[in-house]
Amino acid sequence: MTQVIVLNGGSSAGKSGIVRCLQAVLPDPWLALGTDALVQAMPASMQTSDGGIEFAPDGEVIVGPEFRTLEAAWTEGVAAMARAGARVILDEVFLGGADSQQRWQKAFGELRVLWVGVRCDSAVAAGREVARGDRIIGMAASQADVVHQGVAYDLEVDTAHAESMECARTIAVHVK
Repeated sequence: MTQVIVLNGGSSAGKSGIVRCLQAVLPDPWLALGTDALVQAMPASMQTSDGGIEFAPDGEVIVGPEFRTLEAAWTEGVAAMARAGARVILDEVFLGGADSQQRWQKAFGELRVLWVGVRCDSAVAAGREVARGDRIIGMAASQADVVHQGVAYDLEVDTAHAESMECARTIAVHVK
């Protein structure tokens, strides 16, 4: 039985909308967790270049050693929840591409994971980014391709060509 669904895509690719739709269409309760929740849980003082996480004016995301320490604990905690019986949908941005996926694979171990690539044309994501008003302009374009480099998926969806609910239904078919 699938215990974790990992949605990986750049900023404004449509992952959060898919997560909400998956929670609506999947028969069992699933927890929605992700990198935004991790960043929001950190103190404001961590959003600096002094070892935490920094959002540069051009949309680049720079992470330091203090962020990585907390991120490692977060990763292990999410995996522990899944091992304890919680079904988890993870909304992620693999800034490190394949290296990011490998960190999660190590934490998940033998858990059954469905790896989903959430793609979106960078121009479409950039338009969404502007409309949202809560992201640094340039983040969507800079992440659109880099987050997928070297990452292996069981399934990919494209939110530039399908609505969130259609993507969620496509993913749900692969949840065993």
